[in-house]
Amino acid sequence: MEAMATQTLNSLARASSAYLRSAMHQPIQWHEWGEEAFAAAQRENKPMLLDIGAVWCHWCHVMDRESYDDPEVAAIVNEHFVAVKVDRDERPDIDSRYQAAVSAVSGQGGWPLTAFLTPDGKPFYGGTYFPPTDGYGRPSFKRVLVSIANAYREKTSDVVEQAKMVESAIAQAESFSGRDGRVSASIIAAIQKSAFSMFDAHHGGFGQAPKFPHPSALDLLIEQYARKSDEASRNLIVTTLEHMAKGGVYDQLAGGFHRYSVDERWIVPHFEKMCYDNSELLKNYVHAYQATGSEFLASVARDIIRWMDEWLSDRERGGFYASQDADISMDDDGDYFTWTLDETRAVLTEEEAQVVALHYDINEVGEMHHNPAKNVLYVRAPIEEIARRMSLSAERVKDLLDAAKKKMYAARLRRTTPYVDKTVYVGWNSMCVSAYLEAAKVLGLDEARRFALQSLDRILAEAWKARRHAKQAGESPASTQFNARLLHVVAYSDPKAEHREVSGLLDDYAATTLACLDAYEATADLSYFKFAQALGDAMIAKFFDAVSGGFFDAEPAADGKSLGVLSTRRKPLQDSPTPAGNPMAAIALLRLHHYTGDNRYRDKAEQTLEAFAGIAEQLGIFAGTYGIAVVHLLENPVQVVVVADSKSEDKANALARVATATFAFNKTVLRLTTNQAAAVNLPPTLAATIPNLPQLTSHESFAVLCSGFSCQPPIADPAELRRALDSALKPPAQPT
Repeated sequence: MEAMATQTLNSLARASSAYLRSAMHQPIQWHEWGEEAFAAAQRENKPMLLDIGAVWCHWCHVMDRESYDDPEVAAIVNEHFVAVKVDRDERPDIDSRYQAAVSAVSGQGGWPLTAFLTPDGKPFYGGTYFPPTDGYGRPSFKRVLVSIANAYREKTSDVVEQAKMVESAIAQAESFSGRDGRVSASIIAAIQKSAFSMFDAHHGGFGQAPKFPHPSALDLLIEQYARKSDEASRNLIVTTLEHMAKGGVYDQLAGGFHRYSVDERWIVPHFEKMCYDNSELLKNYVHAYQATGSEFLASVARDIIRWMDEWLSDRERGGFYASQDADISMDDDGDYFTWTLDETRAVLTEEEAQVVALHYDINEVGEMHHNPAKNVLYVRAPIEEIARRMSLSAERVKDLLDAAKKKMYAARLRRTTPYVDKTVYVGWNSMCVSAYLEAAKVLGLDEARRFALQSLDRILAEAWKARRHAKQAGESPASTQFNARLLHVVAYSDPKAEHREVSGLLDDYAATTLACLDAYEATADLSYFKFAQALGDAMIAKFFDAVSGGFFDAEPAADGKSLGVLSTRRKPLQDSPTPAGNPMAAIALLRLHHYTGDNRYRDKAEQTLEAFAGIAEQLGIFAGTYGIAVVHLLENPVQVVVVADSKSEDKANALARVATATFAFNKTVLRLTTNQAAAVNLPPTLAATIPNLPQLTSHESFAVLCSGFSCQPPIADPAELRRALDSALKPPAQPT
C-alpha cells in the first residue's frame, strides 16, 4: 500500500517549500521552477501553466481544492500544458516579474497568480483566481485552459507577439529614467501630503476597503511628528494605530496583526498573520509610544511580541517563523479566530460573558458571511461604558474581562490550529531582529533583546557563506566580497524536506546589514559591525548598478542563462508591503558611512536615491521607505555614546534613558564600558574620538553627543544631555 501511495505523488514531493509540498498529492504533473520544466515545454512544444501562491493564501487553497485536485482539470492540464508551481515567499524574484506581466495583461495581480507562458517562459495571458464554473465575472478554469490550449495550437504567431508585448511591459514596470536631479526634502512633504489626502479620519488608515497597514509611511509620519509636534500628524498617527489595535484586524486574544482588513473599519480581516507585518507594525507602536507617550501604544507593542514569542519563534535555536495560515480547511473563513455567542457562553460565567459580549460586540448575528453566527472580536465598548451599563466598578469590569480573555484563549487553543509555516527566511528574520531590538531598547525588554541576538547569530552562522580562503594575488576587496554570499532561506518548515540553497536577494542583504548595525548598537560587540560592513560590501558587489545607480533585486544568472523573464532587471522602489530593497540598501550604506567615514558608502547611497528622484514623489505612501532614506541622507547623523563606569551605573542608566527616549531616524545610541571606550577596537569614526577623552579616567559615567562628524564635550548631567539632544534634533529654522 505504501509503495502505491508513493507512486501517486507528483514531483513536488521532492520540493522543500511548504506550499509546493502541500500539492504533492494533486493529480497535476507539477514541476518545480527549473531547467527540467523549461526543457520539457520546449521539447513537447507545449505552453506552460504557472501557478504562484503561498501556504498562507486562502484563495490559493480554494483554487487548489476546486481545480487542481479535480481529475478533469488535471487531465486537461497534463495533456496540453507543462505545469509549474512556485512559492512566492521562496522565490519573490519570480513572483515580482510575473505579477507585473499579469497586471499588464489583466489589470490585476495577487495570489494565486495564474499565468500562461510560451515554452521559453514568456507570459502571454493570465489572471488570479479562476472559479471552477463561470462566475465572479470570470470564466471557468476549464474553459480558460481549453481556450488557451487551442489558441496556442492554432494561433501561435499571435501568442508569441502578445508575449513580446507583455515582456516589454514587464521591463517598463519598474524602469526609471536616470538621475533626475538632486534628492530633496520635497519627497517627504509629498508623502505626507499623500497620506493626509488618503487618511480616513473616522477609522484611521489610508484609503477605503480593503485596508492595509502601511508601516513605512506611518514610521515616516511618526518621525516627522516627533520633530515638529503638529496636532494634525498626532491625530493621524494615534487614530490609525488605536483603531487598528482595537479592531478585528488585531487578534484580541493572542496578540499580533492579521494581514489586512476587508472593510474600512478594521473589523473583518483576512486572517493570515505574517511575521513581516508584525515586525514593521511593532516598530510603529514603539516609535509612536516614544513620540506621544501613550502607554496604550506601548502595551500593543508588548502584546505583538507576546504573540510572536508564542507562535512565530524557534525558542530553542533562534529564528522567526514566516506565517500563520488563516484557515483550517477550505470550508471555513477564520473560524479558529471567531466566536459565536453560544461558544462564548460555554466557556465563561454569565457575568464574564455579559462583559465580553459588550466589550467585543458579540451577538447572535456576527460579521462572517459564510457563518452569520460567527463574530470577529473587536473593541466596541470601553471598560468605563460597560461599568456604567452594568453598575459595576471599572476595576471589576477589567478583572472580569481579563479572566474571560484567558478562558477564551485557553478554549481557542483546544481548537484545531491553523498551520504555522516554520520556514525561516533571512530578510524577514532580519526585519524581526531589528524590530525586537528597537522594542527592547525603548521598553526595557531584556528577553526580547536576547532572543533577537540569538536569532541574528543563527542567520549569520547558517545563511552567511563567507569565503575564508586567502585572497589571491591581484584580487580586489570587491571581488572577495562577491565570493561571499547570503542565502534566502535558513530552514524549511517540513523537517522531512530537503534543504535548498536559494540565493539571497537584495532585500535579504539590506535587511541583514541593518540588523547587524542594530545589534552592534545594542551590544557594542564589534563583530556585528564587521558583519554589517562585509554584508554591505557584498551587497554593493552583487547588486549595485554602477552605470545608472541603484540596486538590482537579484544577481544575474551565473551562466548568463536566465529562465523565463528572470533576465529582466528590476530595481525595487515601492513598499509592497515590506520595505523596498533600494531605499533599505541606501539606509544601510548611510549608516555604514556614519561609522566608517568611508565616502564610497555615502556616494552609492546618494546615487541610489538620485536614480529614483524623478518618480518617487508620484508613489505617495508607497514610497515610505524611500522617504525614510531621504531623511537619513539629508539630516546630520546624531550619535550619543554613553560611557558607563562601574562606580556610577545609575548615572549611566539615566543618561541612556534620556538618549533613548526621543525618536529620530538619524539618531543612534551606543553604550560602552570604560574599558571598551578606552580601546581602539571601535569603528573608525568612534576610534578617532572616544579613546582620547580624558574623562575616561574620572570614574564617572558620561555621554558624548556627536552630530555630523564632530563631538561636543562630554556631558554628565541627564538634563543637560536632554537639552543638547533636543537642540541637535530640532528642525532647522525656516527662512523668513
